[in-house]
Formats: sequence, structure tokens, C-alpha cells
Amino acid sequence: MMGLIVGAPMCLLAGCATPPYDELTESRDPYERTNRNVHEFNMTLDDFIVEPAARGYRQLPGQGQVMLTNFTQWTSLPSTTVNSSMQGDMENAALGTFEFLINGLTLGLVDLTDDVDTPRSTNFDDTLEYYQAGHGSYIVLPLIGPGTVRSHTGWVVDSLTNPFRFASTPAAANISAVNTPVRIVTFRGNNFEYINDIKYQSLDSYARIRSIYLQYDHADKNHANEDKEDVFDSFIETTE
Repeated sequence: MMGLIVGAPMCLLAGCATPPYDELTESRDPYERTNRNVHEFNMTLDDFIVEPAARGYRQLPGQGQVMLTNFTQWTSLPSTTVNSSMQGDMENAALGTFEFLINGLTLGLVDLTDDVDTPRSTNFDDTLEYYQAGHGSYIVLPLIGPGTVRSHTGWVVDSLTNPFRFASTPAAANISAVNTPVRIVTFRGNNFEYINDIKYQSLDSYARIRSIYLQYDHADKNHANEDKEDVFDSFIETTE
């Protein structure tokens, strides 16, 4: 279930009911047999690696958890800046640059811009959507988890173009090395009950994750100009 966490908008994992399997689901998941096998592999990784690490994260003092979450948000700001520029949103790109530089004084661990407008989080998947690229099929990848052809492409591009990968300083190399593991553990810990509800209480966790993902994907597409967190909040309100 490591992939459950890394896969794009999976903060949607608040326990909503699984809707019936329909023709839309079938058309979006042509590789279901393979996807289920990969899902089981990811769940095993969660059993032995991610969930225990998340339990440890939850034992940290509250401020420690906040600092690690701040770090993951800070390391995503270069992607927000670049993709905002490609989407023609120069104001958001400027906000992302400003916040990255200011919070970089603490390596992102402390948010020094609490009273400043927060940039809209965006990535290459959003840029592809901006240029009207289709979602493609639903695919579950080892470690990466659930997504679509477009979202997985976006994740790869964002990962390969992250500036921390190219900086030659030891500090940048260390940030690049720990970024994904910290992101996985903090997300798993911050959504511990929701994810465990799906993992342990679902008759078919694969079908439930797929259904929730595709519902969110559809809701996100219909609210393309809103912040993803706002779309998520309204989505959860309608499914509770």
C-alpha cells in the first residue's frame, strides 16, 4: 500500500462507500487483472514498511509532525512554480517562488509565510490537463500506486525535473534522497485511520480505492480552476 500513498490525489481516502461497478469503471480499467496483482504487492509493502513507519511518525510530538509535513510542501514548490508558468499563471508562480525562497531559510521545516497568500499547488498532471490531454486508463504501478496514464506521466516528469536532483551540493543531494520517503510516511501517518479503514474493513480494497480515485478524478476535472484541496473538501462533503 505504499503506492496507495504516493498515487496522486489519495488524500481522498476518507472512508466513502464504494459505488457500483459500471461501464465507465470498466472502460477506465482495462488492465484490472494486472492492476490487482500490483495492488497486492503494494499492500504487502505497506504491511511491512510503510504502516510501521507511519506508526512511528505518529509518536512524534505534534510540532515534529507539522515540521515534516511543512518540508514535503516546501519541496513541491519548485514543481508548482514551473507548472504554474507553463499554465500561464504567473502570479501563482511568483507566490511559489517567494514561499520557496523564504521557507528555504529553514529547509522548509518552519513555515515563515503563514500570513502571506499561499500558492495553489499544481504539477505536470495539471499542466497536461490545462492543454486538454486525456486521462487515459487507470493503472496501478509498483511503489507509485494508483493513477491514470496522464497522472503517472506527470509524476515522472515532476520527479525527473525536480531541481534538487541536479544541484551539486550535499544538502540538495540529501533533500532529494529523503524527500519521497518522508512524503510517503507523513501522508500515511496523517491519513492513518482513513487508509486503515480501506485496508482492513473493505471487502475489496482494490475496488474501493479505484472507485474513490475515479470519482475524485471526475470531480477534479469538473472543477479545473479550483485548488485541488478545495475540490477534495467538497468531494468528501458530498460522499460522507
